[in-house]
Amino acid sequence: MQHTGPVYDSFMRHAMDLARRATRQTAPNPCVGAVLVHNGCVVAEGWHKGPGQPHAEVECLNDALAKGVTPSQCTLVVTLEPCNHYGKTPPCTQAILAAGIQTVVIGAMDPTNAGGGAVFLQQQGVTVLRSELEQECHDLIDDFLTWNTTALPYLTIKLASTIDGRIATRTGHSKWITSDETRHEVHALRNGMNALIVGGNTFYQDDPKLTCRQEAFLQENKEQPLAIVVTSRLPGVEGNHYLLRERPTSTLFWTTVAAAASPKAEALRKIGVRVLGLPSKARPNERGYGMRAELSLSEGLEYLRKELGCYYVLCEGGGKLALSMLDAGLARELHLHLAPKILGDNDATALFDGRAPILMDEALQLRITNSRLGPTDIMLTMRPAAPAPSKAKAEGK
Repeated sequence: MQHTGPVYDSFMRHAMDLARRATRQTAPNPCVGAVLVHNGCVVAEGWHKGPGQPHAEVECLNDALAKGVTPSQCTLVVTLEPCNHYGKTPPCTQAILAAGIQTVVIGAMDPTNAGGGAVFLQQQGVTVLRSELEQECHDLIDDFLTWNTTALPYLTIKLASTIDGRIATRTGHSKWITSDETRHEVHALRNGMNALIVGGNTFYQDDPKLTCRQEAFLQENKEQPLAIVVTSRLPGVEGNHYLLRERPTSTLFWTTVAAAASPKAEALRKIGVRVLGLPSKARPNERGYGMRAELSLSEGLEYLRKELGCYYVLCEGGGKLALSMLDAGLARELHLHLAPKILGDNDATALFDGRAPILMDEALQLRITNSRLGPTDIMLTMRPAAPAPSKAKAEGK
């Protein structure tokens, strides 16, 4: 299958922008966008809006019909290989053939049981080309690939730091590193998340609400995400913590097996709080000698997906918890807000803490996939350097 070269890049980027309009709205399906191109112009467009709704290719063809565009005279550019099976909707390959389209440009191949569309279309005489933006299109469906290759939800980490890599002063004070504008962006990120995770230090020092307060979210009266606290030290029910006072039935503690069997855990359960005991595993401590116990975060995440139906999870720190997630290969995205502030204090809380590499080769490797320069800070979006696995299982498109 030949690649297009850069000639279709702008059209594929347009299709990717369309796909992003449904970010965190299509689970367990992928975000997909499609455009029809004629004489160097986009003449019709569409994107998948949610489970059970028409796929992007069909939405695009419907748009063409409404605009009086003849699809057989156009090239179809789509971010994901057209499906070739009957699920909740008919195969997109059949719609493409029925429309008489002769050339299809594909962004990413579909490794699930919905794939095979490219080969099928070629067998029917359609010219199928691969886009040069394959990695970008692959990133676009990384959530879908995660669900189909693992038992995990799609995990994003969000952190804010000074430019010298500190997330709080030595006393734990962190309000506020970033601006009001950035905090509005964070609430937009929370919109569509099924659960928000913080560590015990954040719980005790900040007394967080872990809610989405974005205006659009509140207007739609959506259900607030679950609040997850990771700590070996459970609070007492008599404490005046917001989550226990206002959101007990939406709060879950991940803790040690012993703590989950304690009287404190039983008291929390009586007010509606879930307490999950996770097994611990031994890891080298950050000073490079001896071992320390660390909760099996993967089992907690699998619980969220299997038992509570969580597809999207956001971890908001602290630094040790975020590092554990990254080090274990559990996180698929890192959103880092860098504020132009300097503490200059080695005893202030570090952005990441908990590893003890000897060589630079031992550093965790990430790649920057997006950057934004705002009026008050820089926002970097990063992903693991290694490509996501492509072997598929379970749920289809």
